[in-house]
Amino acid sequence: MRYTVIANARAGTVLEAGADAFATRLEAAFAAHGCGADVRLVPPREIDDALSLAIEDSHAMPVLAGGDGTINGALPVLIQADRPIGILPMGTVNVLGRDLGLFGTLEQQVAALCGGEPVEMDVGRVNDRLFHSISGMGFFSLMAREREYARRRFPFSRAAAFGIAATRSILFTRPVTLDIAVGGDHRIVEADAVLVTVNRFEGADWRRPRLDEGVFEVHVLNAGGLYSRGKAALSVVSGHWRDSHNLTSFTGDAVTLTRRDKRRGHITFDGEVERKAGPLRYGLLPKALRVIAARPASH
Repeated sequence: MRYTVIANARAGTVLEAGADAFATRLEAAFAAHGCGADVRLVPPREIDDALSLAIEDSHAMPVLAGGDGTINGALPVLIQADRPIGILPMGTVNVLGRDLGLFGTLEQQVAALCGGEPVEMDVGRVNDRLFHSISGMGFFSLMAREREYARRRFPFSRAAAFGIAATRSILFTRPVTLDIAVGGDHRIVEADAVLVTVNRFEGADWRRPRLDEGVFEVHVLNAGGLYSRGKAALSVVSGHWRDSHNLTSFTGDAVTLTRRDKRRGHITFDGEVERKAGPLRYGLLPKALRVIAARPASH
């Protein structure tokens, strides 16, 4: 088996190791499993074109290497592919990578990828914007923005960047009043954050038992200031977030979020942040993406 790996040249893992050292290590990891790998380090703006060419090459398995944001940006290309795509997670959080059973060292991830099988997974859409795992506003969008700022200041310490971003987000989040419509259920809430996930997440490490469940889950962190945000953050770390009195969750296959103040707000899509105005209409694209996983999509 041969692989063509399109890697984000600005991914944290690449920056930490150095481009040449990273490419050499990745090629060796594939070779250890009897596979050849053509590793192409590509600037973010060129990833879509490079990935499209790799998909067209029927002699090698295409692989996209990058964090959740890199995968998010490539979704329009990925969902149009007529074949499964491999994923190598190289970001700070790697939500999708963990859900696909790809975690641990780079060598462990390559081993899992080489032994993996194709699975189908749902993709979310907000108006005309796609996302594969998580979209949010309030605390969550501020966290994403602060993380990017911290990563620029501490490019070689993802742990430090994450800790600084979390602290600043807890301190500076401001509540927002929203209309939330989920199916026939309609409510007005004042929240420090709202998170919409493609399918349900469980456990301390936020993993999805199923990638093709066909539902959104909406998590509302009730407005309560610094105390509730800090307590909610602690409950997430401890794995007891489902039991948090500050968090309300419900499911549906279509969700609409509308800010009562009609202002544009920061929305995060798999860690990438944009400013959006007007109603945010969430819809599902069932089983729209085929990827290689080291675990089944459902059980």
